[in-house]
Amino acid sequence: MSKNLKKNLQVINREIKALSIKVEKVIVAVDKLEKAKVVKAKPVRKAAVKKPAAKAKPVRKAAVKKPVAKAKPVRKAAVKKPAAKKTAQLSAVDTAFGFIKRYKKGISTAALMEKTGFDQKKVYNIIYKLNSLGKIKSVGKGVYVKA
Repeated sequence: MSKNLKKNLQVINREIKALSIKVEKVIVAVDKLEKAKVVKAKPVRKAAVKKPAAKAKPVRKAAVKKPVAKAKPVRKAAVKKPAAKKTAQLSAVDTAFGFIKRYKKGISTAALMEKTGFDQKKVYNIIYKLNSLGKIKSVGKGVYVKA
């Protein structure tokens, strides 16, 4: 119950922040419109006699409100999924080595290609790798057993 309440409060908090940002934008837009009306409302006077030019005073610019930075949305904590079983993530080498281990008298490369579904080049590369690692040995030409 408290988790549900907490989630609801977090959602409301995010919505309030979003609304406050929108309100600030509207305030800035209204200020711009009011300044534009004030500038247009001033009457224009014609000077009958020109006065000598006085030193120009520096004009101060009106303070412009900087827009408030957008609040970053709150991210939910990542839910960890349970680790998948190892049998589902076997590499090609592991798969071929599994078949080789099953046959005590050895398995040929042709039978290995048929069982695994790999092409000839892939099977030969796997056999080379397993042989280099010392996991298998050759019993005859094209027949391999677990070392």
